[in-house]
Amino acid sequence: MQYLQGLPHFLGYLIGALVLLIAFMYCYSRITPHNEWTLIREGNVAAATAYAGSILGFTLPLYSAMANSVSFIDFILWGIIAFGVQLGAFFGLKMVLKNQGESLSLHITEGHVAYGILVGSVSIAVGLINAASMTW
Repeated sequence: MQYLQGLPHFLGYLIGALVLLIAFMYCYSRITPHNEWTLIREGNVAAATAYAGSILGFTLPLYSAMANSVSFIDFILWGIIAFGVQLGAFFGLKMVLKNQGESLSLHITEGHVAYGILVGSVSIAVGLINAASMTW
């Protein structure tokens, strides 16, 4: 039975990661000015692309934190940092576009796929950079 001695740690990290992911998905969809779930149910590809990118952009550094952490608490703290960085990426992009006279949320709500791809791509790029930064 020694081969199962790591099972409690596996379950702890798995459950911790899933809780962080669900919390991120919930908070992201509540904090953004547009309602991702409603838009996705309506078939809005821009919203689905942007939301999927943000989920991947959060999961990449979450993986890195899990793989490089020295303890469970360390993993959770770096997961929370990844959470904040991903939200910051959305609001940073939103601010850049607002300064150019455009509303990111309006474009996503109206189904402009190019904006969904932009948000998704920036989210994944920031997630990759964030993940690489966690490999100390």
